[in-house]
This record gives sequence, C-alpha cells and structure tokens, in this order.
Amino acid sequence: GAWGLCTSFFGPSLGMEKINFSGGEPFLQDRGEFVGKLVQFCKQELELPSVSIVSNGSLIRRQWFEKYGEYLDILAISCDSFDEDVNVLIGRRQGKKNHVENLHKLRQWCREYAVAFKINSVINRFNVEEDMNEQIKALNPVRWKVFQCLLIEGENSGEDALREAEKFVISDEDFDRFLDRHKNVSCLVPESNQKMRFLNCRNGRKEPSKSILDVGVEAAIKFSGFDEKMFLKRGGKYVWSKADMKLDW
Repeated sequence: GAWGLCTSFFGPSLGMEKINFSGGEPFLQDRGEFVGKLVQFCKQELELPSVSIVSNGSLIRRQWFEKYGEYLDILAISCDSFDEDVNVLIGRRQGKKNHVENLHKLRQWCREYAVAFKINSVINRFNVEEDMNEQIKALNPVRWKVFQCLLIEGENSGEDALREAEKFVISDEDFDRFLDRHKNVSCLVPESNQKMRFLNCRNGRKEPSKSILDVGVEAAIKFSGFDEKMFLKRGGKYVWSKADMKLDW
C-alpha cells in the first residue's frame, strides 16, 4: 500500500535524515489527522532522526499534541509580524483569532509536549521597519528563520502568478537593516535572496520535479536543481532531532 511505497522511497537505506511537511497548510486535511499519521509513520516506521512541520498555527489543537506530539521534533510557525494590523495587510489574519496570542499558546504546548519550537518570518515592505526583539526573546524559539521576500516567476510574480508579491519586495539594504536591528537575537538565522536564489531554478521559474513515483528519489532531486554546497553553506544542516537538542522543556 501507500505506506509500503513510502518505506521503499524514503527508507533509511537512502540515507534520509529529515522530512519537513509544509504547504499550503498541513493541518487542513482531516483537521490535522492526515499530517499527524504521516509524522507518526516517519518517526516510528522510517525511524527518521528529524520530523518537522511548517504551519500558520491557526488549526492546531492541544489534542493533536496529545496524540502526535511525541513523534514531532520541530514545529515551525509562520509569523511575519507581531502587529495585528500588519498581519491583516500581509494576509496573515486568522479569522477572529489573535495571531500573536495563538503563537504564545502554541509555544506553551510545544514546551508541554517536548516539541522544539521554531519561527519563520518573511520580511517584506509591510514589516521591514518592525522591531521584533522583545517578542522573539519572549517566545525563545530554537531557531528564528528570517527570509527576504523572494520573487518566483509563475508563483508570486509574472502574468501567470498565483499571487502578486511585487508590492511586498524589499531591497537587500532594507533586509540588512532589519538583520542589524535584530543582531542580538541569538537564534536568528537569516536567509537572503542571494542564498535562496537556488530555489529560483530553471530560467527563474519554480518548476516541479518529476514525480518520485515515476523516477525515484535520486532522479527527482537531480531535476529539482538542489545545490548541496549552497544548502550546507547557508546552514541548512543543524541539530534537528529533539533527542540531540538537550532543550530545557
């Protein structure tokens, strides 16, 4: 069945160490049950050292942590601003929920269920002047990944774009100023346009690779434009298993 296919494609024999589920929103399908079962399978059956999820956090419930928390190493929450008005401008509004309050609740659940907590922020025209020092230090994530807003042809720019991101774009100088303002945040991991450029492969477009079901993992990675040297240079490999983090839960 499907689980057997997963084992043959992603088993330990291929040297796989880490899998990350992102979207879209991973918790949309079956109210998180689908991604929960995937997480459990990857940790129990594939015995992967690191299993992580990137989410906006709006659909995560305590019950999910009770059921699947032990199998998850890292939960990364997307948070571009601690100002609710800015979140509305960016499109991060979560219905009637307060995004910042929800962030603190998720942080507490990660402590309770021994899941490493990470924050991802995309720096753009609407949040580039924000000072996030106090809020990030209060949340104390293991990593704060800070991305410069990136244009990808066909995804968020150009005639066939799914979203229009041109109005969000900032200069390298703007991004550097934001980084300088937060240089004392020890968990900060910056991702500039220069370092992330390899994502913009194949003539500036983000083209999907062939299906691993058709060509296998190695061939799909070859087609994807993955650059191992750049991956390592930008700090892509780090201590990513919660068993090795020695965190004070």
